[in-house]
Amino acid sequence: MVLALTVCGVVVALVVVGLFVFGLRRRLIQRSGGTFDCSLRWDVPQTSDTSGKGWSYGVARYNGDRVEWFRVFSYAPRPRRTLERSSIEVAGRRLPEGEEELALLSDAVILTCLHRGIRLELAMSDDALTGFLAWLEAAPPGQRVNVA
Repeated sequence: MVLALTVCGVVVALVVVGLFVFGLRRRLIQRSGGTFDCSLRWDVPQTSDTSGKGWSYGVARYNGDRVEWFRVFSYAPRPRRTLERSSIEVAGRRLPEGEEELALLSDAVILTCLHRGIRLELAMSDDALTGFLAWLEAAPPGQRVNVA
């Protein structure tokens, strides 16, 4: 009986510590400011796929001429993907369709982009989209930026 209570106590303590680390990591990511909730789908096929598969929920952070994207459900201190402003080409935008509406946040807008020849989709709120497009267009003089 004592062993069972000890094991249960250890499991509960590990769960609490794990949740605390998730919260601390998110706080550290957001500490420098310029963050927004952003789902990402990497290496998307040319044909329209509204199945909802491949989306990962995350937090994006502006860092100079880059956007760093972190998975929410991860303990990794480094970004999973880094997108450079000069390499991003916006191909279009659309609203979620079909099962995508269930996989994404309720007010999401999907932005289709090319980054160094890789097709990707970013889903974010309308306000975050406005900020992202403004950030793209605010490139320093001499940088090529393609916004559709």
